[in-house]
Amino acid sequence: MASTVVPSTTKTKQSAENQSSDDTPITEEELKKKETPITINDVLRLKKSTNDYLTATDENVYKIDFVHFRIRDMKTNKVLFEVQRESDVDESMEEVDPSAGRFVQYRFPPAFLKLKQVGALVGFKVGDREVKSFRMIERHFFHDQLIKSFDFDFGFCPPNTTNSIEHIYDMPDIDSKQMKEMINHPHETKSDSFYFVDNQLIMHKKATYAFDLNHSH
Repeated sequence: MASTVVPSTTKTKQSAENQSSDDTPITEEELKKKETPITINDVLRLKKSTNDYLTATDENVYKIDFVHFRIRDMKTNKVLFEVQRESDVDESMEEVDPSAGRFVQYRFPPAFLKLKQVGALVGFKVGDREVKSFRMIERHFFHDQLIKSFDFDFGFCPPNTTNSIEHIYDMPDIDSKQMKEMINHPHETKSDSFYFVDNQLIMHKKATYAFDLNHSH
C-alpha cells in the first residue's frame, strides 16, 4: 500500500464559529430526523455535546480507518497519550459493539489545562476511493458550555493510501475558577469530533476528559 503524508502540522482555520452561515440553534434530535445529509453548518449550530452518535457506525464508503493517534505537548515534545493498532485488529469487536473505537476516555494531570499548544497526530487508511475535502469539526464542552471549536482540513487523500497529519491545537484560555471545576468534575468535559467528506457527515467520534491524574484534593 502506498503511503502519503499530509503536511505534518496544520493549524486551526479561522474560528469555525465565524464560518457558520446559519447560527440558528439546532438540537441533536432534529439532526437525527434530518432527511438530507448532515453538514458542517448543522453541527456548528449544536449548543451542547451530543448524547448519542449522529452516524449509525463509522463504516463509510471511503473505508477511512484510523489506526494511530498521539497527543504531545508542543513546547516540551513530551508524548501525553498514544495508541496504535492494525486496521483489522478490532473488526470482531466492532461487529458486536458498533461504538467500539468511537469513544475514548482521556485522563490527564491538571497541568494539561495550562498547556498552550498540543499536537494531535492521526494516522488513517483510505480505501479504493479518493477522498476530496476531508474535514473535521471538533467541539469541546464543559457542562454544556462551549469551550472551543476547532476546524481542521485534511485536504485531498488519494485512494489506497496510509496518511498521517498532525493537528496543532491552540489551547483555550481557562480561568482558575473554571479550571478547578473541570478538575473536580472528571469526565464532564466532553468533545464531539465530526468528520466530513464534501460537506457530508460520514463519521462521529466522542470523548470525555478527566484532569485529575496524580491529583490530590
